[in-house]
Amino acid sequence: MRQLAQDMASGTLRLVEVPAPLVRPGGVLVRTRASVISAGTERMKLELGKKSLLGKARERPDQVKRVLDTARREGVANAYRKVRSQLSRLSPLGYSCAGVVEAVGEGVDGAQVGDAVACAGAGYANHAERVWVPKNLVVPIPPGVAFEAAAFATLGAIALHGVRQADVRLGEAVAVVGLGLLGQLTVQLLRAAGAHVVAVDVDAGRVELAGRHGAHAFLRGEDVVGPVRALTRGVGVDAAIITAATSSDDPVQLAGALARDRGRVVVVGAVPTRPSRNEWYLKELELRLSRSYGPGRYDVAYEEKGHDYPIGYVRWTERRNLEEFLRLLQAGAVVLDELITHRFPFAEAERAYALLGGAEGRRALGVVLEYPAEATLEPRRIVLAPPRAAGTGRRQVRVGLIGAGSFATGTLVPALARHGATLRAIATAGGLSARSAGERYGFEYLAASTDEILADPEIDAVVIATRHAEHAALAAAALRAGKATFVEKPLALDEASLDDVLAAAARSTAPLMVGFNRRFAPATAFVRQRLARCAGPRIVHIRVNAGYLPRDAWLRDPESGGGRLIGEGCHFIDLATFLVGEPPVAVSATASPGMDGSREAADDVVVTVRYAAGSLATVLYTSSGHPRAGKERVEVFAGGATAVIDDFRRAEFWGARRERWRGTQDKGHAAEIERFLAAVREGGAWPIPLAELAASSRATLRAARALAAGTWLETGAS
Repeated sequence: MRQLAQDMASGTLRLVEVPAPLVRPGGVLVRTRASVISAGTERMKLELGKKSLLGKARERPDQVKRVLDTARREGVANAYRKVRSQLSRLSPLGYSCAGVVEAVGEGVDGAQVGDAVACAGAGYANHAERVWVPKNLVVPIPPGVAFEAAAFATLGAIALHGVRQADVRLGEAVAVVGLGLLGQLTVQLLRAAGAHVVAVDVDAGRVELAGRHGAHAFLRGEDVVGPVRALTRGVGVDAAIITAATSSDDPVQLAGALARDRGRVVVVGAVPTRPSRNEWYLKELELRLSRSYGPGRYDVAYEEKGHDYPIGYVRWTERRNLEEFLRLLQAGAVVLDELITHRFPFAEAERAYALLGGAEGRRALGVVLEYPAEATLEPRRIVLAPPRAAGTGRRQVRVGLIGAGSFATGTLVPALARHGATLRAIATAGGLSARSAGERYGFEYLAASTDEILADPEIDAVVIATRHAEHAALAAAALRAGKATFVEKPLALDEASLDDVLAAAARSTAPLMVGFNRRFAPATAFVRQRLARCAGPRIVHIRVNAGYLPRDAWLRDPESGGGRLIGEGCHFIDLATFLVGEPPVAVSATASPGMDGSREAADDVVVTVRYAAGSLATVLYTSSGHPRAGKERVEVFAGGATAVIDDFRRAEFWGARRERWRGTQDKGHAAEIERFLAAVREGGAWPIPLAELAASSRATLRAARALAAGTWLETGAS
């Protein structure tokens, strides 16, 4: 299928062929009939993409801070690689469309194949011939509403939520500052709500259009405050809704001047919020922000998992706002005829965006992309490059990649290419990420599904880098298909899944590798070699200053990420076990509520691991430390000797004499890939013995159970 994307490095737009999405639980697959380009919002994204790296940095100081923090923790080179990796991605465009349901995922009620629906959501309702959308972001189109009109539902919901935030009452006077598409919709919604509407913009044509829809419309640059005071009998407007998009603070200053004593100012558009203190203080004005489509926006539980809010507590969610806007269209309370200024066939989508960058684009409001009704979108392979001929040297290892997130494309794939793997195929849930990685690194084709990769006889090894919940099932399937399998940590999120993949590995002659990379780091090798001289039990302490992670991050979600103890703590339980040199026999864990008061994701946890010969290990994993204090520190005490690893940049050993290792930060990623590929080529010993993979993985899962139970648990090792 075709999808419109933006190259974030250059800002250029491309209509590219990508694998069509497949139906997944919790959502519906929709064949698109119309989508809407929001001229203001998407013009800003176009302009940002075309800026230089410095220009992008000036626009996004929050991202610059994150890059600087990464540079302090991991070094300038790693930070630079991550920035370049992000900028190399193709970014989806669009967030409002309408079409026909082609397939309904498990757990979705009230939708049937053939239904006409409106879809919302950046990353879901894209400009693409087919989209997969979670159930709370899909609503039925009522009779009499065309696909073209229904495609405006997301924009209508944004405007509607702004009106709700203004708490408008019948008969109140409300100003709309900024008369782009959202402003024009807001004018009509306010009129439908029985408000007296004042509308202001710098463009005479948009002022005239708002006037035709019942507003008292004024051109900015003329006196606005005086006439509005006269209209409101000297009082001022009860509320002002700012729908402008500008770097100027004039809209906020004007809204404050127009508002009455103790009035309300709602910011919907992208504007600076620097009100003049004197006027706002004397009037005691209230500033409110409007968060997109309404309650539920940015809530993973609502948008991705489909959990609704009870109507008795949250009357208007984003889905209910979408439904209400469509009802208003059906009733004729909102009319779009004059708001649709341009229509383009989807095949000419690049021309539509070129319009926004020109002089005529300043007059554009609603730009509609039209899709053919008879489009054939069967899943199919997309060939990017011809198969590579086998060389005359060492055996070729042909790799299929499942998942193409930032870690996979920024770390794993470069290591695979550097160590001689042939990058044959790639499959992802979102076809655009597959296209980005496929083009950048020279994959031969984009697979229509993971099944195609597993069935390809030309693929020797499968690399799995999806979200954690999919690891075990994919790894087991790959092993049963006879593929050598590299799976990023963790291997599984529960013991039943772990047992399944271990059983598949035991029956397979192909190697299984888990991304426990720190055991392959140069600093780890330095320490382990010297510990071999030391007799008696070993005491290992690993401190991980991991940093705060937002509560809605997928890694913290027990269902998709497993939480930080399982998702990341497994690294350090494996490292401790590797340094001790024997499997664990029991684990315990305890956690602090942490900075956000929750225990469920165990952001601040201490794990204690006990070994048969008397060795002990503790892993202190915390989100509460300062980011500049270093992330990882490993200390080992044994037989009168001490070893220390400091952020995998330095290592020291105090024994008969003091020994040191220093280098650039290296956590072993390249070495683990090199060892995996060597095992595939040569058929020798697995890089990590299956018993050790099993021991570290099971100890991690039981540590999570011990945390919940508040007790020690045996790991099953003897």
